[in-house]
Amino acid sequence: MNASANLPIHRSPELMSRDDTVLLVVDMQERLVPVVRNQERLVWNVGRLLEAARLLGVPALATEQYPRGLGATLPGIAAGLAATGESGGAIPAKLTFSAYGCEAAREQLAALGRPNVLVCGIETHVCVLQTALDLGHAGYRVFLCEDAVESRSENDRRIALRRLESAGATLTTVESALFEWCFEAGTPAFKQISQLVKQAGPS
Repeated sequence: MNASANLPIHRSPELMSRDDTVLLVVDMQERLVPVVRNQERLVWNVGRLLEAARLLGVPALATEQYPRGLGATLPGIAAGLAATGESGGAIPAKLTFSAYGCEAAREQLAALGRPNVLVCGIETHVCVLQTALDLGHAGYRVFLCEDAVESRSENDRRIALRRLESAGATLTTVESALFEWCFEAGTPAFKQISQLVKQAGPS
């Protein structure tokens, strides 16, 4: 018998889990999404993250930048957020570009007490960048789904990702994040996550 079989698993701090992570969706709004690049794939990937969060019990929060002028969160994204059961239907509105500059968003994050934040949304070089840098400075470990953030300009997006990585944010992808949250194969959750991974995305 393997003596180590029943010992607890000490996972790398470089990995997320469903128990230590919050998903933060930044400004996926009606008048912002249509102007960024690859918006169909962006919406699809953010939707997959939200569905995985629902399936695996990962809390999901969101923000809206000046919704009076830029519109509400896209209905499909708002429904995905509501399905996770964390937001209570209230998405904090902000004027600061950084979500962490919004008191209501800070309080929601603090109340969850989780060290890791996976960030997605728009725009990469403005609200996502400033949010991620502020979160890191506040002591959170920041993960960023490279295929679930966008900007109007690819150059702005590219430079923002380089800057974030150099500042300590961990770049990842939606599929990688889903399997980190899932942790192991052979479970009902794995079968559901596998179906999300197998989905054919926008062309």
